[in-house]
Amino acid sequence: MTEEQTILVVDDERDIADLYTTWLEMEHEVRTAYGGEEALEKVDDDVDIVFLDRQMPSYAGDEVLSIIRDRGLDCRVVMVTAVDPDFDIVDMQFDDYLTKPVMREDLDDAVETMRERDGYDETLQEYFALTSKKATLEAEKTPSELQENEEYQEMVDRVEKLKQEADTAVASFDDDYDSLFQEFPGGE
Repeated sequence: MTEEQTILVVDDERDIADLYTTWLEMEHEVRTAYGGEEALEKVDDDVDIVFLDRQMPSYAGDEVLSIIRDRGLDCRVVMVTAVDPDFDIVDMQFDDYLTKPVMREDLDDAVETMRERDGYDETLQEYFALTSKKATLEAEKTPSELQENEEYQEMVDRVEKLKQEADTAVASFDDDYDSLFQEFPGGE
């Protein structure tokens, strides 16, 4: 069983927001907002994860995301949308991207993934956010569109750099871990 999270579900389609809330509140504390303005009223330091619809009247999900980040709130944000992703997502500061229709399993998996990522350092969090964007774009765009887009290419370069940093950190950890067990009788 996963640790209970405080989750904010934001969607202007009440039926969808209520469905996500029903699914999630079985194991988590859930707040529901039916638009961007209400979301900004309900998001605070206690919120761990925001499931944020991208297309909403008055405050679009992109704007809400920007304000959440400007406020310095330390929460994971999962964009949940029917909008086919475009290269504009490269610069958006979300952690994951789900394309509707979203099933209960998708939400549960996203909660578990975001919970795990919350314990990572900033480098790993950025790495996983960028790999999510990369996979999302690769699923939607042709190879030639990807090859021709400068923002995408820069993101791929950044992903590779972060992967190398992460590999170095993990190798260092593995060395420390192995030496720790060699010091104790009965260790490896």
